[in-house]
Amino acid sequence: MVQQKIVMKVQMNCEKGRTKAMKIAAVAEGVISVAIEREKSLVVVIGDGVDLVSLAGSLRKKLGSATIESVQEVKAESAKKKDPIICYSQYPQYPMYICSGF
Repeated sequence: MVQQKIVMKVQMNCEKGRTKAMKIAAVAEGVISVAIEREKSLVVVIGDGVDLVSLAGSLRKKLGSATIESVQEVKAESAKKKDPIICYSQYPQYPMYICSGF
């Protein structure tokens, strides 16, 4: 499935409200990560197959107000192909080897 970035505006007046919002969003099915932007009272959820309607309903039920700001598709970062590091030995009896884990 395709990962989605969901931004929701939630009524968060204090630290307790932020904690509730974080807990509710974290236990939703398909959620990979949750972040909160305090200045704008936004909850940012990244997940795979997240049921947006049930998540918004849960937030409304516990916090009073939740509106969906945006839903975006998260593009997978292309894996950068790194050139292997070739290590030479100063001793001729030991062969050279390739390090690719760095």
